[in-house]
Amino acid sequence: MKLLNSEETKRICDRVMALSKADECSVTLSGSRTGNIRYARNNVSTAGLVEDTELVVQVSFGKKEGTATINEFDDKSLEKVVRRAEDLARLAPENPEFMPAVSKHAFKESGTFSAKTAAIDPEFRAQTAAYSIEESRKNKLIAAGFFTDNASFETIANSKGVFGHQEQTGLDFTCTVRTEDGRGSGWVNRSANDVSRFDVREASSVAIEKALRSVDAKALEPGRYTVILEPAATSELLSVMMGGFDARRADEGRSFLSKKGGGNRLGEKLFDQQVNIWADPWNPDVPVLPWDSQTMLPRERMALIKDGKVASLDYSTFWAKKQGVRAVGAPGNIIMAGTDKSTADLIASTKKGILVTRTWYIRMVDPQSVLLTGLTRDGTFYIENGKIKYPIKNFRFNESPVTMLNNIEEIGKPQIIGRDEGRFAMAIPPMKVRDFNFTSLSDAV
Repeated sequence: MKLLNSEETKRICDRVMALSKADECSVTLSGSRTGNIRYARNNVSTAGLVEDTELVVQVSFGKKEGTATINEFDDKSLEKVVRRAEDLARLAPENPEFMPAVSKHAFKESGTFSAKTAAIDPEFRAQTAAYSIEESRKNKLIAAGFFTDNASFETIANSKGVFGHQEQTGLDFTCTVRTEDGRGSGWVNRSANDVSRFDVREASSVAIEKALRSVDAKALEPGRYTVILEPAATSELLSVMMGGFDARRADEGRSFLSKKGGGNRLGEKLFDQQVNIWADPWNPDVPVLPWDSQTMLPRERMALIKDGKVASLDYSTFWAKKQGVRAVGAPGNIIMAGTDKSTADLIASTKKGILVTRTWYIRMVDPQSVLLTGLTRDGTFYIENGKIKYPIKNFRFNESPVTMLNNIEEIGKPQIIGRDEGRFAMAIPPMKVRDFNFTSLSDAV
């Protein structure tokens, strides 16, 4: 599938606007080409290429809205989708929180596209899987992994003159390596928008080493420990917490950022002084589109947590108007400040502690404190006198990322964690955290 360029998508959007008889019309046109290869038990199981293009048309008559989608772009199909959206709008009840389409504004392009990534072919995918499998076999290990690469475009437009078009690329690689007897397991993930920043040899070696080192795990008593959390171990915890930065939820008392008696905790110091987190669509490591696709508002570089203080909240257009504040596009990425220290450096400075490769099966326990529960897996190790001493059995934990970010002892160098299941694209560091709460043991590796 050919990715449509700006001129081609503008012609389609302009045609939709011309066909619409509604008070307002908004259009989102997107297309993607996603390649993949999957392997398990040291053999490739599936490989393929998925292509898709979609047009979404939203119209309104007064406060009544209708939305329709289609994947055909001839004049007859375009008129069909516009009429369908208009028919739905006429049938719909009025939306009491209706907000008019945003006015025309400019978008500053972000570096989301890499020609090298867009050129990934079946041979590259096969070589990625082959190297991971071959190295695992050499070590008498069993590998399972999934590699995907994506090239896409998104265009937004509305009847008030908004127009934006940008192409994107990205890749994601995950690999689990286990011993033949199933007693040892290692895991790794890597993401990038530029394939030149991806090295399957480096990534596979991490999973292989963890698998070899995690055999014959010993049991430690549950309790509170100093832990070194690799970025994959904290990414989902932080993603859940940052999702709570919605201003409406805070103002209505439904968030950990709600203030007793009403209002929110904007400006309050809730985290360790070392914690600085911001969003920036132009960040070279985790670039994202310069607009919020839901609202068509431009994104901005914005501090979310500064020196431990809540620096900003996310306002929908409706809630911004109600509260009398300026609405901006919702963040698409999360970047956390770190240092030049590696995970190995954090281990070397630890007298006694636990290294956690990743966490999984995360579930919310208490939204008001963001108390989460989950499990460690795929490589959990006991540290003593600056060295990994032996592997340990996995734990269930009950911990809040708010508490976690108040117990930081050291921070390492940020690493890229790709977007998954609706999460933010993230660049976050490994962290050494005291008093992390492990509540019980798990026999799973």
